[in-house]
Amino acid sequence: MIIQDPKIDNTTLHLVGEEADRLGLECYVIGGYVRDLFLHRESKDIDVVVVGSGIQLAEAVTKRLGKGTHLAVFKTYGTAQVKKKDIELEFVGARRESYQHDSRNPIVENGTLEEDQNRRDFTINAMAICLNKERYGELLDPFDGIGDLERCIIRTPLDPDITFSDDPLRMMRAIRFATQLGFNVYEETFDAIVRNNERIKIITKERIADELNKIMLSRRPSEGWILLDKTGLLPLIFPELAALKGVEVKEGKGHKDVFFHTLKVLDNVAEAGGGLWLRWAALLHDIGKPRSKSWDPKAGWTFRNHNYIGAKMVPKIFAKMKFPLNEKMEYVKKMVDLHMRPINLIEDIVTDSAVRRLLFEAGDDIDDLMLLCDADITSRNEEKKARFHRNYQLVREKMVELEERDRIRNFQPPVNGDEIMQMFGLEPCSLVGELKAAVKDAILDGIIPNEREAAIQYVTELWQKKTK
Repeated sequence: MIIQDPKIDNTTLHLVGEEADRLGLECYVIGGYVRDLFLHRESKDIDVVVVGSGIQLAEAVTKRLGKGTHLAVFKTYGTAQVKKKDIELEFVGARRESYQHDSRNPIVENGTLEEDQNRRDFTINAMAICLNKERYGELLDPFDGIGDLERCIIRTPLDPDITFSDDPLRMMRAIRFATQLGFNVYEETFDAIVRNNERIKIITKERIADELNKIMLSRRPSEGWILLDKTGLLPLIFPELAALKGVEVKEGKGHKDVFFHTLKVLDNVAEAGGGLWLRWAALLHDIGKPRSKSWDPKAGWTFRNHNYIGAKMVPKIFAKMKFPLNEKMEYVKKMVDLHMRPINLIEDIVTDSAVRRLLFEAGDDIDDLMLLCDADITSRNEEKKARFHRNYQLVREKMVELEERDRIRNFQPPVNGDEIMQMFGLEPCSLVGELKAAVKDAILDGIIPNEREAAIQYVTELWQKKTK
């Protein structure tokens, strides 16, 4: 089959083919670029496999592309990268691989195109298109990748047990591709993941985290987490999430399955356009429920302070998963901690003071918090869902009103600690902190406006009372 498509029949790839012909090398575009061509998906990274030296061809292409072209050579791996503006080409020599049981790092030898295709993870990633002039555009599809694209299945080219035992990260990639593309994992491939799931233990946390983030950014990330659960990978890579599964019944009363509720919340956030770290906050928002679950003969199942317990778990989970321990972690922690506050507001009388405090604590993340809270409404009772959404809208309106009037979001008290020490001739001490906190509380409680003069008058009166 000859492929005639602008993504193949373009100046850059013709140039690569010309240089390969000049050097007497066979070369092919392979992998994701070819797959995405047939799926009509955007793909900027172009992988070129060369029967011979990929580095030699990369150097020749760099010279042809001329000024402004950047070449990076990785001799250890026999690969090279060529970049110029929006062009990005990865070159590698065709190779065959063998593995040792305790490592996913292969022993690499030069090989043929057929051997290179044999080592690919999935049939849809093993398709290659020739770039040499005489055969330009010829598709080589030895494992019927085109058919698997049409059937919407993820399948390994060779024995899946060997494929996954050799490189266990491919189990994660199978689930990630299935989630991203909306495909099914082929039955034999799925069963091999189940048989080999313990092999995931040799994979670094960083590589697992990278695949999880790609799953999380999919249109329906729940599908990936369900596959991780069904294949037995979930308790191995994320036992805290696996602990959310199941329903316990006592005296005829059961609680909802927190795992599937969580996945529904996650999909709701994804559908609403939430970013990566808000999606992680959705996944972790009820992570403290197993540790807080208790039975009350009158109230039934309770999960008191699960938000606080969950927030305390976030840094440990991030550290273990090798996620960034920076403002992203703090953001997720804050979302988990505060996710119950808006619902408590709508169940009580919505006081200005309570709304001010929520605005102050959430800061610029208040809109994300409210999105998460809306997503957390997963009841099958449509009337109940509508009522909660209406009440949240009332809270939002109150927030807008108070923010316009009081400028509470991210505010700093109009009188700081240094000024308080100067005003009253104090050295650093606990009293300074008490006075500063009193001003903040007075503003949040609506006792005084968020203005400097009012704050100075208030703290002065408070000081006079304390020194009488």
